[in-house]
Amino acid sequence: MPELPEVETTRRGIEPHLRMRVIREIIIRQPSLRWPVPDHIATTYPGQTIVSVGRRGKYLLLSTIDKHAVSSTLLLHLGMSGSLRIVEQSISPGKHDHVDFVLDNKTSLRFHDPRRFGSLLECPSQQPLSHPLLKQLGPEPLSDEFSGDYLYQRSRNRRVSVKSFIMDSHVVVGLGNIYATETLYEAGIHPARAAGRISTIRYNNLAQHAKKIIANAITQGGTTLRDFVNAAGKPGYFQQQLKVYGRENKPCVSCHTPIRKMNQNQRSSWYCPHCQH
Repeated sequence: MPELPEVETTRRGIEPHLRMRVIREIIIRQPSLRWPVPDHIATTYPGQTIVSVGRRGKYLLLSTIDKHAVSSTLLLHLGMSGSLRIVEQSISPGKHDHVDFVLDNKTSLRFHDPRRFGSLLECPSQQPLSHPLLKQLGPEPLSDEFSGDYLYQRSRNRRVSVKSFIMDSHVVVGLGNIYATETLYEAGIHPARAAGRISTIRYNNLAQHAKKIIANAITQGGTTLRDFVNAAGKPGYFQQQLKVYGRENKPCVSCHTPIRKMNQNQRSSWYCPHCQH
């Protein structure tokens, strides 16, 4: 599944091609995505101008304005295997190319989603962040709001594992399995440790490493696993720097102890039994 750095990479890739472009047509070939695509999107948005492409968590927000200066926002999620690309209008769609935003410069924004777990929805016009899928999300990991003190306060009396805690999007967005695993390794914290039994100092260290890892992953273009490609069709490169994720029985890069794997809440976790406690 594309995680936050992959989605931010996509956002940065497509926004220069979309900003101030007029939507000529929206072609919906498959409306049955994770949630049904609202019928009126294909008739309401043509003629509107895309003014920006934002992001909240793993959701992309296409902000538009019509000829009466009325703003609207479309909400896109890439799901398990979705991708967005800028293509020439003359390029025929493939089997899993479900939506095209046809623009006024002979290009299209094409939404490709083999597993159809992605979504295309509409936000409230004046308050897009009040959408039910967005309003309960925790802070962005690169924001000032996300800090060790914040994590310490949110974790008091929590018996859940620290990995499950930081992967909870109500606590912080964007720390999916890959980045949570790598963050905990860098912070020297065992993934099964109870969230409520970690000190402020250790949470400060965790937050700092999370910020560095997410920022680096965005710079490198995201983590290419399975189906993700960025807006130019190029893979990301952060996977080359993974230190524990997917490295079962391989030596720890710090102490050479074999990396172990365990299951947590139906997800795999990798850790170094010597460096993480």
